[in-house]
Amino acid sequence: MSTLKFLIGLSLLALAWSAAVPGKAPVDEERMHPHLPSSPRLRMVSGEETSEYWLSASKKLIREKLNFVRNTNKAKNVILFLGDGMGLATLAAARSYIGGEELKLSFEEFPFTGLSKTYSVDKIVPDSACTSTSYLCGVKANYGTIGVNAHVKRGDCLAMANETNHVFSLGKWAMDAGKAAGLVTTTRVTHASPAGIYAHVADREWENNAVLEEACGEQAEGLEDIAVQLIHGEVGSKLKVMLGGGKRSFYSPEHYDNGRRTDGRNLVEEFETLDKGNTFVKTQKKLLNVNATETGRLLGLFSKSHMHYHVEQLADPDNNEPTLEEMTEKAIEVLQTEEQGYFLFVEGGKIDISHHDTMARIALDETAELSKAVRKAREMTNPEDTLIVVTSDHSHTFSVAGYQPRGSDIFGPSNRKGKDGKPYMALSYANGKSFEDYYDTETHERKDPTTLSTIGDMDQLFPAMVPLESETHGGEDVGVFASGPWAHLFTGVYEQNTIPHIMAFAACVGDGLTACNQ
Repeated sequence: MSTLKFLIGLSLLALAWSAAVPGKAPVDEERMHPHLPSSPRLRMVSGEETSEYWLSASKKLIREKLNFVRNTNKAKNVILFLGDGMGLATLAAARSYIGGEELKLSFEEFPFTGLSKTYSVDKIVPDSACTSTSYLCGVKANYGTIGVNAHVKRGDCLAMANETNHVFSLGKWAMDAGKAAGLVTTTRVTHASPAGIYAHVADREWENNAVLEEACGEQAEGLEDIAVQLIHGEVGSKLKVMLGGGKRSFYSPEHYDNGRRTDGRNLVEEFETLDKGNTFVKTQKKLLNVNATETGRLLGLFSKSHMHYHVEQLADPDNNEPTLEEMTEKAIEVLQTEEQGYFLFVEGGKIDISHHDTMARIALDETAELSKAVRKAREMTNPEDTLIVVTSDHSHTFSVAGYQPRGSDIFGPSNRKGKDGKPYMALSYANGKSFEDYYDTETHERKDPTTLSTIGDMDQLFPAMVPLESETHGGEDVGVFASGPWAHLFTGVYEQNTIPHIMAFAACVGDGLTACNQ
């Protein structure tokens, strides 16, 4: 954690955040929203004290709804953005983070919204593996499994080997219809969410041959790990764009010091030799210099494991990782060369990882980064022929508690006190590793959060009620935001696994009901 603390300390200077302006939005987020205040608001927005302000705002919204014309065009392109772990409480807090509760993240401007139910076949609260199977392959599955149906329990090597248990993603449906497909993530490209596009495994941990063989023993014969499935699998070998982290699962140590493979393979080299048009990049500069019209398939691996948090990237003068927005832009540039259109999956994966560590500030910054990537995609595409959907796989136990004044620091303590006479933080978690930071296990009393030395740090841990090594997911519904052809179908409350079927309907791909054969 010491390296992270050092980099985060530098980022505080880079972002011009200090105790004097604790709620100030990051500089680059202000450029994204030029109307943001340059310092925390200490009072309501001008006019909010009048009845007419709210009446006028309501009338304006109604007029917008009445004037909206449903788009029933065939979707040439489909882009699915996933904020991993981005529950509704995260969205609400992120608005305060970017400058005010009344503001909207870019995708909250979309005309249609709904809620999806995230439970899996065997768990009330899911993980990112079974949910990726749900929102990408259209089938609910068991916790910890990817690209297989519920006949496969987590860790069942024999059931994984049975190809009749395999299910395929919207990425394959699109490619079977002549479109291109790609993925972008801030996690490892072999991680649970992106793997849902191309992999079929009984355990999300089987990212390389070493962990798969250790788990399955003799039953591992004939089974492929996730990294191999990305390079050589039925779906992975056809993906046009693959950008993210996770180099370690593609190399054996003799080819890369941090490699974790034990089979002596160099999968990156294998990718490059598959076709002379294949391009591999490993730095931000190399990615930005890629000529979309001269590139066949593009693989970018920018870190050994997950990519660094955005605030770490800003703080490191030697940073060589692209931002989520930059990866999204390049992916769209490459995919737009396809005449038949494309499907693109983009994941802001480190919202989830920071929530697991109860680092709320970073989780909200990663949410703002996803918002910027969505905005860039909207700028580069035409809503008449491009369906964009933004959702989450699951929520977290994160909450926003009352009753702090408008314009106050969302990361600070509430202006009220508990029955023990001590203030409490506005942001907290139901469980997590920060329990002992805020609770004295000897006296069995809460600590005064204003006395803690970490208050105000970017990597500050926020209070948790139950001590756990890692904070857990939450089980409530998550938001779905849609714009473009047939976006109105995403309204209401529905099962998460219906999401890819609606996207396929709009794009006229797959074997199900489509707009072209209804």
